[in-house]
Amino acid sequence: MADKEPHWYVAHTYSGYEKKVKMDIEKTIENRNLQDQILEVSIPMLNVTEGEEDDSKVVQKKMFPAYVLINMYLNDDTWYVVRNTRGVTGFVGPGSKPVPLTEAEMASMGLKADAPACEFSIGDSVVVKSGVWEDTTGIVRQINHEDRMVTINIDMFGRETPVEISFNDVEIV
Repeated sequence: MADKEPHWYVAHTYSGYEKKVKMDIEKTIENRNLQDQILEVSIPMLNVTEGEEDDSKVVQKKMFPAYVLINMYLNDDTWYVVRNTRGVTGFVGPGSKPVPLTEAEMASMGLKADAPACEFSIGDSVVVKSGVWEDTTGIVRQINHEDRMVTINIDMFGRETPVEISFNDVEIV
């Protein structure tokens, strides 16, 4: 059970333990020097607007509650580390064999490992291609290369409001 290249795997956790599991796995990676085998631990988040029209705010919600995504080379050590982390109930897959995410599944979550660098910069005008803000234009105010997210200002209820959106969901106007 050894991968020649890294893949994204899904670990099932107790509900509400996603952040704790992520922190514990990252601590174990550091303690056991597994940075070259377990590359990234992610909890995909989705920006959701909550509240009334005049008192709305954007909050982050887990895209997949009770799941943590892990980009790693699957081998006995990495399987053991993840599987035996407190709060992890197992991998998604038949029996105890983890099944990697497909290219289509990764792309839909913005997790393409060899995705191109961001093609826009602060101050650029962009349009949102999909999601809640589809066809909305805004100005890039902040770029987070690590999380592949961009913060844009959009006009909401007559005032500029910052919204964080995935690189995959925006393009230059």
